[in-house]
Order: sequence, then C-alpha cells, then structure tokens
Amino acid sequence: MAKIVNWQNATDAELLAASVERNQQAFAALVQRYHVPVYSVAWRLNGGHADTDDIAQETFLKLWKNPSQLREAAALKGWLIRVASNLVMDRYRRKPMLELDYAQDVPDSMMTAPAMLDQSHVTKVIDAAIASLPDRQKLALALVHFEHMTNIAAAAAMEVSVDALESLLARARRGLKEKLGSGGRQLLATLASQGE
Repeated sequence: MAKIVNWQNATDAELLAASVERNQQAFAALVQRYHVPVYSVAWRLNGGHADTDDIAQETFLKLWKNPSQLREAAALKGWLIRVASNLVMDRYRRKPMLELDYAQDVPDSMMTAPAMLDQSHVTKVIDAAIASLPDRQKLALALVHFEHMTNIAAAAAMEVSVDALESLLARARRGLKEKLGSGGRQLLATLASQGE
C-alpha cells in the first residue's frame, strides 16, 4: 500500500486496510467520517439518552478490535449503523433506560422565546412518539428519514429485503399517526416551518 499522508481524502477501503495494520491516524479519520451518522442513529433509537456517546464509542471500538471482520469497504456505514442499533437494543434488553429531561437546543438568535418554547414542545412530543415505536420500525425510520439513506441502503444496513424495510416504514408511519393523533399533521407542520 502506498504511504498516505492525508487520511481525510483516503477511500473507505484504504482506511480499513490501514486500520487492519493498526494505523491509528487512518482509524481516527474513519471515526471522524462516520461518527455523526452512528451517533445520530444511536441517539434516535434510544430517545436521546445519555448513553449515546458510550454506544458510539463502543461501536467504533468493536471495529478497532477486529477491522478485518469487515470484508467490503462499501458495507462500512451499514455495518457501523447495524452494530450501533444492536448495542442500543442490547442495552434495553438488559435494563430499561430511565428517561432524562431533554437538554434545550442552542437557540437560534432569530427565534422569539414563544417560538423556541413551541419548537421545544413539538420536538419532545414527536421524539417521544418515535421513541415508543418498536425497535426495528424506529431504526427504519431513523435511517430513511433522519439519515437520508435510500430504501436500498437502509435495507442493506438492517439486513432485510427492500420490501421488508418498506413494510417497517409503513407500520412506523401508521404508529406515529396513531400516537400523534389528530394534531399530528399540525405538529409536523409547525416543526417544518420553524426549521426553515
């Protein structure tokens, strides 16, 4: 392998190969590249619980311990997300997590106080509805709607067929509709208008 100086521009395959050789700089670049999607999925799946950082770290630690277990670099993101989602589900099986109050987001200086309170309330209601969905539905929703993965990529990450993924998404959407009730459309519209 040619010596790579700038690991930030390296391909996933180069980063994985260097990680197999225990190159810490290459592995750090890989973590930097995929930390946000791994953290985001873990955060969504466990309802913003404080364990999210631990889950993300544990996900990358599993890869560091045995990077050769991943044979194809193209499957890296899906593999990391699958490991993170399995870790969240394992933690719930061991012991249910206690709900913590959500920390307030850093406010947009252009928003008024009532608008911030309204957005905070809407976000909490929607997040609570998503958190109450079954794990696989929650994961499908997180991958497609929050991580913007295609149905094909999300199905591969979850190791299910595209049809099964679409079924999970349909059930998740129906579940959200039931949980949010008649005001659900208004809640989503309020959130969307304030995000513009």
